[in-house]
Amino acid sequence: MRIGLVGKPNVGKSTMFSALTESLVEIANYPFTTIDPNVGVAWLPLPDSCACKELRSKKEGAGRLDAPSPDDPRLGSICVPNTGRCSNHTRLVPVTLIDVAGLVPGAHEGRGRGNQFLSDLARCDALIQVIDVSGSTDMEGNPVGSGGSAPIEEHKFLLEEIECWIIGILDAGWHRGTRRVQAEGDKALSNYILEQLTGIGAKERHVSQAISEVISKHPGAGPPWEWKSEHLSTLASSIRNDLFPISIAANKADRAVEGSLEELSLMVNEAGGSLVLTSAEAELALRRASIAGLISNNPGEPFFEITEKGKTDLTEKQEKALKSIAQSLEEWQGGGLIGLLSEVVFGKLSRRVAYPVQDETHWTDGDGNVLPDALLISEGTTAKGLAYEVHSDLGDGFIRAVDARSSRVIGADYEVQDGDIISIYSKT
Repeated sequence: MRIGLVGKPNVGKSTMFSALTESLVEIANYPFTTIDPNVGVAWLPLPDSCACKELRSKKEGAGRLDAPSPDDPRLGSICVPNTGRCSNHTRLVPVTLIDVAGLVPGAHEGRGRGNQFLSDLARCDALIQVIDVSGSTDMEGNPVGSGGSAPIEEHKFLLEEIECWIIGILDAGWHRGTRRVQAEGDKALSNYILEQLTGIGAKERHVSQAISEVISKHPGAGPPWEWKSEHLSTLASSIRNDLFPISIAANKADRAVEGSLEELSLMVNEAGGSLVLTSAEAELALRRASIAGLISNNPGEPFFEITEKGKTDLTEKQEKALKSIAQSLEEWQGGGLIGLLSEVVFGKLSRRVAYPVQDETHWTDGDGNVLPDALLISEGTTAKGLAYEVHSDLGDGFIRAVDARSSRVIGADYEVQDGDIISIYSKT
């Protein structure tokens, strides 16, 4: 899974990327600091407790495991993750983030880093647009102090650029495609559009929905070879909305212009996205203080405790600043950047978690590691599909699967439920 951080230059995308991935990237107060996209991993807490909590309870109830001691560094977690970590039964799983080069008006025509920007989008499952709600930059990302672009303008221009990009892909061969429709019938239109947009991730359902929307909104559009720019715009808008669902990180919220977010929030919510107030700089400060061992803080939570090291090394001014940051993040609600990312992954993209194991009795892999993998899968993934997620050979040789909780044999077409623990039997 890949989530793109997008927006005009100089709005804080790279700062946000660093806060989410704990990576060091160049951060500067000028447009196009990011040229090539930064790619990193954000560690996202699962919304429900790790399955190791359930396993611990069973083992303790059977007298096979003692209760965790007060000084247990993992606070009771007993799983052995191959990736991420688990403490107090909060399991962190990886999500790939792409910090894309800044987008300026006219990107679909090649302005700025436009062509590269748009091709990078094709690899993303969803987008988080970072918007400067302080009004301190113009539409091209140049610092202006105040009176810069309105948040709603930033959002609309992103939508327009993506849609113009899609129209440009279709328009180049549109007449050729419509001639096929005249010769072969309506199905040829779907086939043409799908052929053109497969490279950006379009599926048959996206194309079918988009054509239906054109017919619904423009009943007098006529046959495809008579469609005008407004019809292609509707087509592209529908495809863009399905392919690239967009949520908003309202950055620099501590300096937000009063009354500037109501229209944007309404527009984003109506399109099925989410908007969260945040300050990338503030969240980065918390993460760096946590990494340095000055505070104890879980990603996505505003609360923290000052460690013994922090009590020694932090100045009174620094401690006061960290507490002020935490208070702001709590007041804004929404969980900050991690909260927004979680809503995108588990809410908008409807991802589920599955725990594939080899031994359904002990919930372990072949080496005896407890619940080593927690995989994010799409809603509707089958048992056989899960086998392919683990390894292509496991999918090719699929025989059956077993629900580890009930020891019930399940078939290839069983739809994996959120939190399922499944053992897969294969010929390989």
